[in-house]
Amino acid sequence: GGDHTITYPILQALAAKHGPVGLVHVDAHTDTGDTALGEKIYHGSPFRRCVEEGLLDCGRVVQIGIRGSSYDPDPNKYCREQGFRVVPAEQCWMKSLEPLMREVRAQMGDKPMYISFDIDGLDPAYAPGTGTPEIAGLTPAQALEIIRGCKGLNIVGCDLVEVAPMYDASGNTALLGANLLFEMLCVLPGVRTL
Repeated sequence: GGDHTITYPILQALAAKHGPVGLVHVDAHTDTGDTALGEKIYHGSPFRRCVEEGLLDCGRVVQIGIRGSSYDPDPNKYCREQGFRVVPAEQCWMKSLEPLMREVRAQMGDKPMYISFDIDGLDPAYAPGTGTPEIAGLTPAQALEIIRGCKGLNIVGCDLVEVAPMYDASGNTALLGANLLFEMLCVLPGVRTL
């Protein structure tokens, strides 16, 4: 639950302790907008604010599942200019993400990193209960491949945001969100699993 704005103060606190952190960011949107309705802090801007404050190790930022309409002919330009790796959803369609996660693991290395998972990274067929759904997203199995692919990394925190149960009478979005959070807890350093 909560919107993606919550990640900004969390990363402020983590960077104060660990220095700039790497980021695995699953989302339909890059959340690097500058302003909305005159406000600089909103759910579409947390990662731009984080870049401006030096909270992210930009060469270790990976955004997975990005898609949807845009007001800009090159909506991912800002991210690429910062050194982020942007993996559009269409590069994920109809395939396992295990090979991608091997590359991500190498990119993250052993330095501190954070997982930020927006439920709208998943296709609305699986997670309609969110405020800004975008078609043609990731599957739940791919979400598990991403999270499980982070096992063994130096994860210093994680979140799952943008679940809005009132938009999903079936309850599937909340169920999926809870399970993804459970999976994130299971890959935290020091957690023993079978």
